[in-house]
Amino acid sequence: MDKPTMMTYVLEQSEMVESILSRFPDNVEEFVDIALGTSDWLVFATGSSYNAALSAKYYVENRADVRMEIKEPFHFTHYDRISPHVDLAIGISQSGQSTSTIGALARMRQESDIRTIAMASDTASAIAGVANATTDIGCGKERVGYVTKGFTATVLTFMLAGLRLAERKGIVSSDQVSRELKTFRKYGAALPYIISATENFYERFKEEFTGAPRFTAIGNGPAVGTVKEIETKFSETVRLPTQGIELEAFMHGPYLEVNREHRIFFLETKSPVKHRLDALRAYESGVTPYTYTIKLGNDTDERTLALPVLLDEYQAPLALIVPFQILAHHIAGGRGIDLTCRIYTDFGVAMQSKTQPGDYA
Repeated sequence: MDKPTMMTYVLEQSEMVESILSRFPDNVEEFVDIALGTSDWLVFATGSSYNAALSAKYYVENRADVRMEIKEPFHFTHYDRISPHVDLAIGISQSGQSTSTIGALARMRQESDIRTIAMASDTASAIAGVANATTDIGCGKERVGYVTKGFTATVLTFMLAGLRLAERKGIVSSDQVSRELKTFRKYGAALPYIISATENFYERFKEEFTGAPRFTAIGNGPAVGTVKEIETKFSETVRLPTQGIELEAFMHGPYLEVNREHRIFFLETKSPVKHRLDALRAYESGVTPYTYTIKLGNDTDERTLALPVLLDEYQAPLALIVPFQILAHHIAGGRGIDLTCRIYTDFGVAMQSKTQPGDYA
């Protein structure tokens, strides 16, 4: 049997989305039981888990009327003070083995009576030992070193927890919940087309992508989690300098590094400040010919990848990341990088960033 690859798990995402939705609300009910009565959440995560939390943050805040702050757990454990306003701590680790996230939750339990929730793909993993409850993100085991399916699962499950909390609080009606679930199902059903369209997009610009010296991804609002995950995923796989940056932050210094060879992705959503993205894209397209747009809806522009899903600005991160998961895999291969040959396999244990070695194929 061939080793699974990133694409193995990308191709499983449509079925996974439907599976997660089919178990709603039971799959997030324990999360909501603990979260009821809280309003100021502190979320610990690192790497792709951090980016997934950031991708879900604005949807959860918007729907459930809570405030979320996301922190790097190692820095929190050793340097930060615990805010007196925090009333719920959430630790996210897809493997359940992240020592820094486990350590941050352990500190919360030692120094406060704040309720704690873990989110992981294995509810019996090490992180469960430092949480009042553990929510299964619903992706199963992902046996490659570059997560894709687990990222999507984390974002969707976190969004569903926020949606169910909003329903239990009486903020949204059961009819609205049904409409949101229908929207998510349509997104899941559209994933095969999104994958096919992205592969066509890659083939169209293959030489530009594989010959790139550097990538930048720019987005705003809820899409900031997506651009940070692009930064993470491209760094892991394509192994070229890659930056994911918020729209306005890019205009305060980083724009000065752009040159004719720079490759820039613009993530377009139905944002109230879309005109700022339009203006920046127009400007940078005059500096480098290598600009690309990823957006929801329809578009006939050759340098735009349009995804045929009707998601609002807060839901959009679910769809926006998938093309970049595919592009990361394909560009790496186009550059001669065999991602099935893992490197630095002893790193997690040597640096004690994981409680045990990963179970990789």
